[in-house]
Amino acid sequence: MSTRQRTREHTRWARARLGRAGPPLDLLTAHFDQHVYAPHAHDEFTIGVTVGGSEVIAYRGGRIHSYPGSIVVLDPGEMHTGGPAACDGYAYQALYATPSLLTDGTLGGLPHFRDPVLHDPELAVALRAAHTDLSACPDPLEAESRLPWLLTALARRHSTARASEDTVPGADHIARTVRDRLADELLDPPSLAALATDLGLSRYQLLRAFRTATGVPPYAWLAQHRVARARVLLESGLRPAEVAGLVGFADQAHLTRWFRRVLGVTPAAYRNSVQDTAG
Repeated sequence: MSTRQRTREHTRWARARLGRAGPPLDLLTAHFDQHVYAPHAHDEFTIGVTVGGSEVIAYRGGRIHSYPGSIVVLDPGEMHTGGPAACDGYAYQALYATPSLLTDGTLGGLPHFRDPVLHDPELAVALRAAHTDLSACPDPLEAESRLPWLLTALARRHSTARASEDTVPGADHIARTVRDRLADELLDPPSLAALATDLGLSRYQLLRAFRTATGVPPYAWLAQHRVARARVLLESGLRPAEVAGLVGFADQAHLTRWFRRVLGVTPAAYRNSVQDTAG
C-alpha cells in the first residue's frame, strides 16, 4: 500500500453519555481501503450507516454487502468480519447500542433483525445526522433525546419487535413538568430517564408525550430556551464566549450552532447589531 493510500484509512471514536451520569454509548467514524476486521462479536447491537464505497461482511454463515445509504444492524453475540468489497474501500458511521435501548417502546422481547442490511433512507439520514452532531459535541441531553428515539424507530420498523401503545395520557402536563425541570436546572439538566421515573413513565413514553405536546424533543426545547437567555446576556454587553457557559452550552461553538439555527445569525453578529442600534 502506498503512503497516499495509508493516509486515507482513518477511524475516530467518540463517546456520548445518555443523560447526566447516564450510561455511555460509543460512536465510530471510519474509512478503510484495505483493512479487514478479524472475526469478532459485540455484546451490543452494532448499527452502522454506510456513507461511501461498499463493505462485505461475513455474517451468519454468508456474506452480505452494504452500499451508500445502507443501514447495517448486527445482533449482539453474532460473530462477523468486515472489509472493503472493492478497491476504492468503504466508509461508515456506527454506534454500539445496549439491547435495552431497542426494547423501550416495543413489545415481544429482544428485537431480532432477520435482514441485517436495511433500506430506509429517512432513518439513515436521521442516524447519520445524530451521529455527526453527537460525535462533534456529545451533549448528554441531546444524546438521550435523539438516540433512544431513533433506535426505537429502527426496532419498530425492521425487527421482530412490535410497537407498544403510543398514546400517553396527560401529554401537556408531562411536557410542562419536563420543561420546568429543564429550565430550573439549565446548567446541568437532569436525565430523561430520571424524569421519566419520577413521572411513572418509560423514557420512550416521556419522549412521545413531549414531542406530542411541543412538536420538538426535549434537547431542542432546552437549546431554544438557552438561546433566549443568551440574547439577554448578549444585549447586556457580554461576549459570546462568556455567555455560552452561563446558559449551559458546552462552548462558544455549541452556542453559535444553536443561535444560528434559531435566529439565523451568529451570537457575535447579534451582539454587534444590538450594540450598534443602541449607539
